[in-house]
Amino acid sequence: MSNTIYIGYEFKVKPLEPGVEILIAELGYAGFESFVETEEGVSAYIQKSEWNDAILDDIQILNSAEFEISYVFNDIEQVNWNAEWEKNFNPIIVDNMCSVRAPFHEKPETQYDIIIEPKMSFGTGHHETTHMMIQHILKTDLINKSVLDMGCGTGVLAILAEMKGAKSIEAVDYDNWCYLNSLENVERNNCEQITVIEGDASVLKGKSYDVIIANINRNILLNDMEAYVSCLNKNGLLFLSGFYNDDIPVIQAECERHKLKFEEKLERNNWVSLKFLY
Repeated sequence: MSNTIYIGYEFKVKPLEPGVEILIAELGYAGFESFVETEEGVSAYIQKSEWNDAILDDIQILNSAEFEISYVFNDIEQVNWNAEWEKNFNPIIVDNMCSVRAPFHEKPETQYDIIIEPKMSFGTGHHETTHMMIQHILKTDLINKSVLDMGCGTGVLAILAEMKGAKSIEAVDYDNWCYLNSLENVERNNCEQITVIEGDASVLKGKSYDVIIANINRNILLNDMEAYVSCLNKNGLLFLSGFYNDDIPVIQAECERHKLKFEEKLERNNWVSLKFLY
């Protein structure tokens, strides 16, 4: 890892909100691995082997009249990722019930205490989508339920599901870094019900779940909806996030096409999370 060469971008974004959140989401989809929010925007990193000079061509926000975005980039060697996230990762508490913190943070008095080392993985609870998914899980009875955490990132949602009493939990992510990070965090939290799987929706064939949590992005959710529904048990719950208010009509239409019934919406800073019943 220490010899891996990265390309580092420094983006200046106006207005910061929701510009930075949208930019991070689009860059992540393009292959950028790590992000550090700054006073003026965000620093974003991608392995040089994954980079090409057209890497930003599909980043739609760069062409939006609503935002003013400029950037510079250069090669970076031997990035100390742990130091980067430790500088920027503060503990969070969701609804006074669930804390998400690093090992070096003091233990808070919450019912559910999750310890993670996010490194370059997505899903610390700081991002609106993860925060809302945690809220959904906190309100849901998961005792003895089978759960799928699709696009698990750090594994934080699967870990909370086990703490809430779920059994037979599978955490899936196609990104090798997320897979390894989830394994580490599952072990760190002494979880025994979670199986971490490296792969995409193709690994779901023949499986079944009572609850599916999918915090990814609009395009993947739409593409994989049929796969989710095909392994969701009758009266099962589907929680979706990773998209914006404007995306709700197309997401909801696809869900209803598969006989899913809308139940609840959560919203934070224009990001949304939806709950459906099968």
